[in-house]
Amino acid sequence: MSPRVLTLAAALATAILTALATGVTHAGATYPGTNNGRLAFGMSVDGNVDIYSVLPNGNDLRRLTDDTRFDACASYSPDGKRIAFCRAAPSGFEIWTMNHNGTREEQVTRLGGGATFPDFSPDGRLIAFDEGPSGTVREIYLIGEDGTGLTRLTETGGLNAYPAFSPDGQRIAFISDRTGTPQVWVMNANGRSATQLTFDPAPKDQLPDWSPDGTKIAFHTAATGGGDIYVMDANGSNQRRLTTDPTRDIGSAWSPDGTQIAFLAFRTTPRAVFVMNADGSDQHPLHLSAGPQFAPGWQPRGHRLDHWPSRPPWQLPSPSIG
Repeated sequence: MSPRVLTLAAALATAILTALATGVTHAGATYPGTNNGRLAFGMSVDGNVDIYSVLPNGNDLRRLTDDTRFDACASYSPDGKRIAFCRAAPSGFEIWTMNHNGTREEQVTRLGGGATFPDFSPDGRLIAFDEGPSGTVREIYLIGEDGTGLTRLTETGGLNAYPAFSPDGQRIAFISDRTGTPQVWVMNANGRSATQLTFDPAPKDQLPDWSPDGTKIAFHTAATGGGDIYVMDANGSNQRRLTTDPTRDIGSAWSPDGTQIAFLAFRTTPRAVFVMNADGSDQHPLHLSAGPQFAPGWQPRGHRLDHWPSRPPWQLPSPSIG
């Protein structure tokens, strides 16, 4: 590989790592479940970011990946049995999948670019993700869970990112700057009929997330404070502010039963995943740690799936402080 190509690859990786390092590394709809399963999120321990999971009460922390590369962007399949995630590669990032307990890792994309923010379709057969040469020039793609059938859904030459399937699989919510400022949009699952949902001057950021019944979308906006979590009806109406802390709150993920929302809060040092009721009440940290955390994905139907391999869990180098 030529020095010029290596330099471009390094620049791309640095740009994407900068975006991921803001703490927002989850994408995707939360699919319905009768019980709330585990929450998966990236966490830095001794300078290395891997994916961990924990029960909704903050107990039973488990390490799912054990790789020297940066692992984050955890997003559960609709049956809760698989996790899609992004892993650093020599030329950027690629999409991988694994079982919910960290076994059977499989690489999905081999694009040699910056593939991030995966989200499973409701039937679990497709994965939406964004990819592009920088943090501000990205497009949304679909690919089979087995790595076949790559299809491009957007083509504007700007920012189209953070795709999230609606629970019925008919639409995809995403962030786009095609009208200037990054706003929340929805489009059909085939990429057609894109419709803008938010119009105020404040930029919207990672990540929109559908409620499990498909009637609402949680999202981040910089309209207030350092940025807060809002919720709106799925047609963009009835926007309501949920968080009011002066620091940054971002990266929402609904619980499968629709009663709670997890998010990433910068109100602690280091930043940590918080959980609140869906009306914004009872905001509290999920599991405080010595290293910064990244935004969570919430496992559907967790009561059916709490099965772990016979091997002991990864040895954790004392990440917990609370």
